[in-house]
Amino acid sequence: MSTPRDDEFGFAPDYDSPVPYMQRTRDYYAAIGYTTAYRWAHYTEAPFQPLKKPLAKSRVTIITTAAPYDPSKGDQGPGAAYNGGAKFYQVYDGDTSKEHDLRISHIGYDRKHTSATDNGTWFPLPQLLKASAAGRIGEVAPRFFGAPTNRSHRVTLDTDAPDILARCLADKVDVAVLVPNCPVCHQTTALVARHLEQNGIPTVIMGCAKDIIEHAAVPRFLFSDFPLGNSAGKPYDVASQAQTLELALKLLESASGPQTTMQSPLRWSEDASWKLDYNNVAQLSPEELARRRAEFDKQKEIARGNRAA
Repeated sequence: MSTPRDDEFGFAPDYDSPVPYMQRTRDYYAAIGYTTAYRWAHYTEAPFQPLKKPLAKSRVTIITTAAPYDPSKGDQGPGAAYNGGAKFYQVYDGDTSKEHDLRISHIGYDRKHTSATDNGTWFPLPQLLKASAAGRIGEVAPRFFGAPTNRSHRVTLDTDAPDILARCLADKVDVAVLVPNCPVCHQTTALVARHLEQNGIPTVIMGCAKDIIEHAAVPRFLFSDFPLGNSAGKPYDVASQAQTLELALKLLESASGPQTTMQSPLRWSEDASWKLDYNNVAQLSPEELARRRAEFDKQKEIARGNRAA
């Protein structure tokens, strides 16, 4: 019997599915010489806090993995190469009544398909302020918080998550929206969200790495099937950024229990071949892998020096 062609049934290509970031990351680091596989955070159950008051009466904050721009830390501009010198290692906060220049050069977002020119794609403060002005939420909390992207589960669980919780409690935060960018960012925000929910604060994560978030078992997750670095919507597409935040708010209201994932209906493009590129060893030559290993080692040294300082 002959197999019907995919186009007869309207099937999508197999690669047009959520990018397997955990496996890609394992394969990639093995290919550049790091043979000890990274242990991704894995839980089978998640804490869950229902909203304690309607969103229209709630104080909402943002937790981001983006870093404040610091001109002394090298190239952090659009299209900048990975810049370990721009990483931060302690939780920080920012005044939500002011504009902020937050950037993502310090993390592994999708540099081939994302130029990182519009921070509205990773920092939804403008949309949250609009939601407040429209009465969709009660108010924006006085501060947002920056979560360090730590590969160390212990540091995130024992230091950073409790620090963020303490700041949320000090600001009387009712709800937290968490926005990761890179693969490890997604794990970081998952662990922070779990900690906040365990301590009474409802959360929703807006992200692009479905496998990492669901592996860590979070309360609520809005999945946008976009390249990493676009968890809050498409660049220079205010309508998509507004819709993405609204979907996250609806998920906060509608989730009846933990581990609830909602998928955004928005598509990055009709051509899904971008999903084949990120850290895909099958598409990298031995020379390119060697170059990346050398660059990775260089950035590790820079980051180690900054951490010690």
